[in-house]
Amino acid sequence: MNIKILTPEYVVFEGEVESVLLPGKNGEFHIMTNHAGIVSSLVGGKVKLFAKSIDDAFAKNLTKENDKDSIYSYPIKSGVVEFNHNKGIILCE
Repeated sequence: MNIKILTPEYVVFEGEVESVLLPGKNGEFHIMTNHAGIVSSLVGGKVKLFAKSIDDAFAKNLTKENDKDSIYSYPIKSGVVEFNHNKGIILCE
């Protein structure tokens, strides 16, 4: 599935991931391939991308959670996510 993370200043990430874990108002929620369409607000926390590899152009914006797993994170203060047809846009600050 394709995920794009945008801030008002720049594109944080754009690419293929296996899934994404997001900080929601009622707790974290996981979006996986073929997930139903969703629009949701996000609260402060970490957006975690589960991906086999990350393009070097975006790797500088993300933190690798550990050496063993391919989990990358990006801290946010708030935001909104829209996901439909295996494409997601995360607008955050």
